Amino acid sequence: MQLSFDDNVEAFRAEFVEFLDRHLPPQAAAGERPRSTSHVPDWARQWQRLLFEHGWLVPGYPPEFGGRDAGILQQYVHREELARRGIYENFNPQGVGIVAASLITFGTPEQQRRWAVPILRGDLTAALGMSEPEAGSDLAGLRTRAVLRGDRFVVDGHKIWTSGAHDADVVLAFVRTDPDAPKHRGISALLVPTDVPGVRCRPFASVCDPDDLDFNEVFFTEVEVPAENLVGELNKGWRVANGSLGHERTLLWLSFADRLDGLLADFRPDTAVAADRYAGLVLDAHALRLLGSDALAKAARGEDDGAALSVLKLLGSEAVQRGAEHALAAAGPNGLPHPDVTARHSVFNLEETAPGWFERFVRSFAGTIAGGTSEIQRNIIAERILGLPRQ
Repeated sequence: MQLSFDDNVEAFRAEFVEFLDRHLPPQAAAGERPRSTSHVPDWARQWQRLLFEHGWLVPGYPPEFGGRDAGILQQYVHREELARRGIYENFNPQGVGIVAASLITFGTPEQQRRWAVPILRGDLTAALGMSEPEAGSDLAGLRTRAVLRGDRFVVDGHKIWTSGAHDADVVLAFVRTDPDAPKHRGISALLVPTDVPGVRCRPFASVCDPDDLDFNEVFFTEVEVPAENLVGELNKGWRVANGSLGHERTLLWLSFADRLDGLLADFRPDTAVAADRYAGLVLDAHALRLLGSDALAKAARGEDDGAALSVLKLLGSEAVQRGAEHALAAAGPNGLPHPDVTARHSVFNLEETAPGWFERFVRSFAGTIAGGTSEIQRNIIAERILGLPRQ
């Protein structure tokens, strides 16, 4: 395996590094912190717009969508350089990475102009309305309904875990439009502005931090949505949903590798047991990057290997969770309060207090749930790699 890049990719990297050196906002300008994943401070909107205008927001997109038609290896070094400096390219990850991406893939030209481009430029923010109280991992079990009446849909229902909805301008909501169809069918995707009558967002705290109000319940009560806000075909939202989550997966393993590196840098093993666990995490980190490099090479050759991405997602998310658990055990009672250490991946290298090991451990469960649970990944691996029969 050749773990290096050709001159074209390295020239791409050098151009991006030069851009960062020239345009990165000073620390003093980046003082206001986002209060949710859909709240973007003014300085961050300006930074996102600058990236969009120079083609560095999502390099794999066409220029009209803030990219430069970059290949997968160029996209990788772009992410690598951002991670190296602890930089976020945007503060509305579900809006840029999922909602806008879904509109580029499935939306009409008008939807792309009206919604996708403003989201990518930072002029609007978006949230993703998938999970419901009785339909979390099982999206096909959703009950929020939309009935087409003339030229408008009327939406009634309830979403939960909708990150940043109270600060978002629009929610991409998955709704049931044909209650008589099999559960994987009869689903549609609708863009629902949050300022229309009948939409109520109720933020609630996470178990990690009572002041962290990012999660939301979203209630829809006779909400009227123009039929032109339908994304993709009527009753074929399952395809949009799979495409939406697919936008997360190609380089998702890299974020887990970065988090694992951060855990290893802060883990302080002081017993033989802790040292043995630390060594196991080092092996996990190397395995994750080597398997990720193999998947990256296949993607660069145009080979589609979704099952391999499930292996990477499972390995990466569970290694991060295991690492946080081992570090918490090694720290003992000292792992409960916030330690006086500096975060490795603070935005624009601002000095911030890193979360304690207990908080890191609790937050690690999000990685084994979001983007497809570990159980779902194991099913995919069993069926598509091991050839085991479906249950």
